[in-house]
Amino acid sequence: MMNKRIRPGIEVLLDGRLDILRGQRVGLVCNQATVMPDLRHAADVFFEHPDINLTTLFGPQHGIRGDVQYNMIESPHVRDARTGLMVYSLYSETREPTEEMVADIDTFVVDLQDVGCRIYTFVYTMANCMRAAKKFGKRVVVCDRPNPINGVAVEGNVTETEFTSFVGQFELPTRHGMTAGELAKMFNEHWGIGCELEVVQMEGWSREMWGDETGLPWVLPSPNIPDVDTCVAFPATVHLEGTELSEGRGTTLPFLLNGAPFIDAYEWAAALRKFDLPGVAFREAYFQPTFCEFAGETCGGVQLHITDRNAFTPVIVGIGMVKTAYDLYPEHFQWRQNAYEYEFGKNPFDVVCGTDKIRKWIESGASLDEIRAEWTDGLFRFKDVRQQFLLYS
Repeated sequence: MMNKRIRPGIEVLLDGRLDILRGQRVGLVCNQATVMPDLRHAADVFFEHPDINLTTLFGPQHGIRGDVQYNMIESPHVRDARTGLMVYSLYSETREPTEEMVADIDTFVVDLQDVGCRIYTFVYTMANCMRAAKKFGKRVVVCDRPNPINGVAVEGNVTETEFTSFVGQFELPTRHGMTAGELAKMFNEHWGIGCELEVVQMEGWSREMWGDETGLPWVLPSPNIPDVDTCVAFPATVHLEGTELSEGRGTTLPFLLNGAPFIDAYEWAAALRKFDLPGVAFREAYFQPTFCEFAGETCGGVQLHITDRNAFTPVIVGIGMVKTAYDLYPEHFQWRQNAYEYEFGKNPFDVVCGTDKIRKWIESGASLDEIRAEWTDGLFRFKDVRQQFLLYS
């Protein structure tokens, strides 16, 4: 654990880099987690600052205040009650800012807390703002924040081009080990967005840090990510969103409690223990979600207890959970029936995974070792490209 907190990009910007906003009309891309270290919201700080001309607010999935609980529910455009400014939802009828939305800005300032997993929409909202900036002659300033599951570990298959979506616009692995600022540079240079971009780096962050080792307060970036432990588990159990299993929404332990009414908790836990996966223990659990899948029904399942974060390999854990549920309960198990992220015509699990290969391997009875071996070459190529865009030691 560190003794001194890091300084996030938004603090660095306000303390010594305001020259990059001077004379600019600013559009802030933010949500409830866009706070200063003292918990003041950046929108309030910008609005009250004599040297910042804040004209517009933009919100990602779940709304600017994080009040939209359900997954994949679009948010409306509203006027902010606190500042009176227009808040444009970038999880609405459009995911990319329109010409009308950017009419009163010169520069986007993007400050969104990511969770370190490809299957999360905020960095793609950032990318869409970068595309709009390129199209309409605007600038983008990204205020960097920590990757809460560290910036070292990289794991999982790399998204295939034909399976890109709003939970995977680029050829990234499931766990990318990068910050939002580093990803912005990669999107801009390697994948050719080509906007005018500046990243305001953090001070004091190093790659091995976990989110609760930074000295910064944690504000949940979306309704079902209440703490860093949930971030750690997320790259595992987000895979269940591509199935008709519960990933724990509607419980007090989202992404840590998982199951379904047809699952025998003891049988599933025993099957998962046989993999002898490092850094995690599976406890038999029963729960009743209050909303989402199986609301009001008793589910059998498991709770993930992460015993060693540095040894834990979440992506293969999540695939192992889906594989064992598929193998044990063939008469009940189903891939998700509704479209995932409005990707109609694609199997939702394939959208989550960014490939159809993992589903086909599970259906064919491939082992976890065989599945993991198949993504080795893609990870090697990604790591080689990634190295060019790392900003921190």
